[in-house]
Amino acid sequence: MIELKQLQKVYDQQQDAVIKDVTVNILPGEFFVMVGPSGSGKSTILRMIAGLEPITGGDLIIAGERMNDLPPKARHLSMVFQNYALYPNMTVSENITFGLKARKVASATQLQRLSDALALVGLTDYAYRYPRELSGGQRQRVALARSIVSGAEIILMDEPLSNLDAQLRESMRYEIKALQRKLGITVVYVTHDQTEAMTMGDRVMILNDGVVQQIGTPMQLYELPANTFVAKFFGTPQMNVLTAVTDWQNQGVAIDTPFDPDAMVGIRPEAARLNPENADDMAIEFWVATATQIGSETLLFGTINGREETLQFKISGHLDVPTEQFITLYIPRNALHYFDLNGNMLAAVGV
Repeated sequence: MIELKQLQKVYDQQQDAVIKDVTVNILPGEFFVMVGPSGSGKSTILRMIAGLEPITGGDLIIAGERMNDLPPKARHLSMVFQNYALYPNMTVSENITFGLKARKVASATQLQRLSDALALVGLTDYAYRYPRELSGGQRQRVALARSIVSGAEIILMDEPLSNLDAQLRESMRYEIKALQRKLGITVVYVTHDQTEAMTMGDRVMILNDGVVQQIGTPMQLYELPANTFVAKFFGTPQMNVLTAVTDWQNQGVAIDTPFDPDAMVGIRPEAARLNPENADDMAIEFWVATATQIGSETLLFGTINGREETLQFKISGHLDVPTEQFITLYIPRNALHYFDLNGNMLAAVGV
């Protein structure tokens, strides 16, 4: 287990902490994802775990041992970087076994680990090629193989797929996840991509400005966002969040809520329907500014009853929706989320 206990990071030239009291237990064999916008502190936390960044406050405990002051090599983990960090003058095999040679691991053990790792990442036939002769995905596999041969039970990954094209990035997600399951190792993975977080993480920690916003499974974060930041960060397109239920009512949209009438209400874009499914579905008059077909879905952009906020809704199907006029959309009442005036969740009805 990796335990972060009120972890803090303060740089000398700054008075405010850039990492603020982060506390979480990462379980053995878990694929744990840290996600957030640029500058949220996720890579800094990863580097603090690795020993590449000093810890200002709090404790880092791995397998019951406090690691704050131990050097990276004493932490029994390995790291995969965004830029792969391969030696250009070394072959694939030499890159993979470099760390083993530095630790003077027996030659027979090196060869066996190398063979096993190459087979796992599908690079057996590339053992004697150089990095310049490999594609981006193959270079990433070499970096993974180097971590695997180290024998570490914890692998830290800092945005390892960000340099790959979209199609290769998607396939590598599943390969990394399958490899982690097969090896039973603990992975702490940093990304800014919420799709990666949702598809790869057993649990996800969302950060903003060095503060933990929420920790949970991908579905917990999607269905029960702790605040409007999480609600908008998780989901594509992002959740529509409108202020003041009373304003809705003044515009002819009836929302029965037990909460403060000035509460904010959130609706996932995919909750909208062109036809009611239940008698109590909420009907809204939606001005369609544009309609875009993307494969099997239609994205609608527009406003409700003259309100200023631009909303997005996602309708299943390739539909010919009229633009620059009103249409009626139906929203199940159990799809409404409520937030207080500070943006904290009040409830998600029906969940």
